[in-house]
Amino acid sequence: MSIEKSMKQFEQDRLEAVRIASRLLLASGTTSPRVGGVGECTIHIIDDPCAIEDLCQGMESMSCENKAWDFFKRDAAMLRDADAVLVVTSLRCVSDPADINCNMCGKMTCESLRETEKLSDDADVAFKGPLCVFRANNISYAVDGIVSQARNLGIDYGVFWSVGATAMRMKILPRSTGFALAVAISITEKSPFRDIPLKYGEINERSMNDRIIKRLWPQFRSIYS
Repeated sequence: MSIEKSMKQFEQDRLEAVRIASRLLLASGTTSPRVGGVGECTIHIIDDPCAIEDLCQGMESMSCENKAWDFFKRDAAMLRDADAVLVVTSLRCVSDPADINCNMCGKMTCESLRETEKLSDDADVAFKGPLCVFRANNISYAVDGIVSQARNLGIDYGVFWSVGATAMRMKILPRSTGFALAVAISITEKSPFRDIPLKYGEINERSMNDRIIKRLWPQFRSIYS
């Protein structure tokens, strides 16, 4: 077997491992315990390089809308090196509080939460709270299931709320999503989510260029072939 063929086979096998692993992580996150045992979270896999690049560009756009979101650029640089992203949603934390009057959201009763006006659609608002924190906490159980399985499989991962907020802004999640977190995974020799320089977003342009070329090449090929 030639070196070129061997390297191509390795890349094909690596991407197949990503596909299988992401489904196993979805299974682990789905079957993790929920408060009350009621299904109210969904998990969405994004493993197409073009879709990941769209998400990265959306994060970079959002980083300009709020000074506190400047780190979105760095998160986007890390996400460009991810092989897949699992976005975990909470579907009932906005419109359907748990009716246990726990006061975790800061309201005395769940009825008060229902009557409270939601945040506006202003550009610098990440999540349109107030949220039922009791229900939103179910995301942590799903993320724990994903992360635990990733550790068992030896897969590098990173957890990002910036990706969840961007996915909601881009409307690629169910309409009733009130809160979302994302787990990015990578099957490479070096984790793109650990030991990252502060200006990683500025010095890691190679991944962005590679993704843009891969995204545009089929279009150029169809035009000029």
